[in-house]
Amino acid sequence: QVQLVESGGGLVQPGGSLRLSCAASGTIFVINVMGWYRQAPGKQRELVAVITNGGETTYADFVKGRFAVSRDNAKNTAYLQMNSLKPEDTAVYYCNARIRTMRRPLEETEYWGQGTQVTVSS
Repeated sequence: QVQLVESGGGLVQPGGSLRLSCAASGTIFVINVMGWYRQAPGKQRELVAVITNGGETTYADFVKGRFAVSRDNAKNTAYLQMNSLKPEDTAVYYCNARIRTMRRPLEETEYWGQGTQVTVSS
């Protein structure tokens, strides 16, 4: 069993910052990719940023220069530093990870966190 637990969401004013964390636990062999997606009301879930276990990152165009994704492989934890937040960044942010477990080390399985609400409003 693998669990992803997110923290760090909340209410922030436009121009403010938040830092999200996502901790993976369970019988993990290796986490290939960790990252963040978001879903606003009435919209589809979309990629925000992901990072490989080698440190390669991918960002959505709408967050480039404002958000930064990082990870601590020793802690199986990923972070999303969000700066210069805008009202349109308001959404539920979901942690996503593609993991190979101890039980099935040759297979990659996708896991999702429960989501954390980020609201940007004055």
